Amino acid sequence: MAGHARRLDGIPPTVFTEMSALALRTGAINLGQGFPDVDGPAPVIEQAVAALRGGRNQYAPGPGVAELRAAIARHQYRHYGLSLDPDHEVVVTTGATEGIAAALLGLVDPGDEVVVLEPYYDSYLAMIAFAGGVRRPVTLHAPDFRLDLDALRAAVNERTRVLLVNTPHNPTGTVLTRDELQAIADVAIERDLVVITDEVYEHLVFDDAEHIPLCTLPGMFERTVTLSSAGKMFSLTGWKVGWASGPSQLIEAVLGAKQWLTFTSGSPLQPAIAHALDEQAGFYADLATDLAERRDLLCTGLAGLGIDVRVPQGTYFALTDVRRLGWDDGRAFCLALPERAGVVAIPAQGFYDDQQAGRHLVRWAFCKERAVIEDGLARLGAADLSA
Repeated sequence: MAGHARRLDGIPPTVFTEMSALALRTGAINLGQGFPDVDGPAPVIEQAVAALRGGRNQYAPGPGVAELRAAIARHQYRHYGLSLDPDHEVVVTTGATEGIAAALLGLVDPGDEVVVLEPYYDSYLAMIAFAGGVRRPVTLHAPDFRLDLDALRAAVNERTRVLLVNTPHNPTGTVLTRDELQAIADVAIERDLVVITDEVYEHLVFDDAEHIPLCTLPGMFERTVTLSSAGKMFSLTGWKVGWASGPSQLIEAVLGAKQWLTFTSGSPLQPAIAHALDEQAGFYADLATDLAERRDLLCTGLAGLGIDVRVPQGTYFALTDVRRLGWDDGRAFCLALPERAGVVAIPAQGFYDDQQAGRHLVRWAFCKERAVIEDGLARLGAADLSA
């Protein structure tokens, strides 16, 4: 009997499933996958319960329920001064993951090239391949993980169709500056490119970092699909409620693909997220403050163990270099870690085409309770971490 379709060739199973299964199997503390230990705001959960009991259990409209699309538009105006038509410039997706899939499937033809910042979230690789596109990575190099403008310009050619930009950036924690975003905008406008921006960590930025949506720069709204999600914003990752916004012609393309993926999902969750966006903005502001403290706890602890740490400006994650411990292979380090220390982390090399740039890097999540981070650090401190 035939095996899998050729489009799956070269696309390994997601590393998150593999490492989370390893955590369950070994009883290790999971400092790898980016899901919080604590649920989001209780009033939002009660709104979902009310919707379940109130008859909101059949298909939602394909673009999403009207009150959520309106709440997304209000959120974009309140935070960024963007005026969106909720009927034509917003579509609700099954998490940002489906938003990425629908945007790429709706906008990329076979043979089109997609420039993507590397390291990349692993679904980018899969969905560019599913769309028949060709990825062109631009590497954010250690230790600073800033955008190399010359490399960006060199990656663009006459076959380039889309720039796929992620800021705040997973897994490096880089938040692109206005100057870096302007350089991306200059390339996009000069070469008439479509831009897809993954902004799921838009509110989880620290210190003096500022998230600036690329679509707010002059000349960029009309060529940008902006993606975000309630999962990271409200610590409700399992709800899988995300959205895409932008000019109607691009959102029509996203919806054109999305309708054949899930059609719609999460009907009783959508009005609850509308309530969250309108009434619970304080949650993600407090979450960012709390995450900054947990980031410092984790990064200080890892640095004290002889691991080189890049302190992130945003997201849930810290990227580290394990070579000082004698490891030149982050995957081997992560596979040894559960048995040695009872801790799971994520090897970053699966997020790179340039294996040498990512081979020695390991991603840790600090969206866990302080006690869990402290326990993980204690276990690491008691273990022999040397190669």
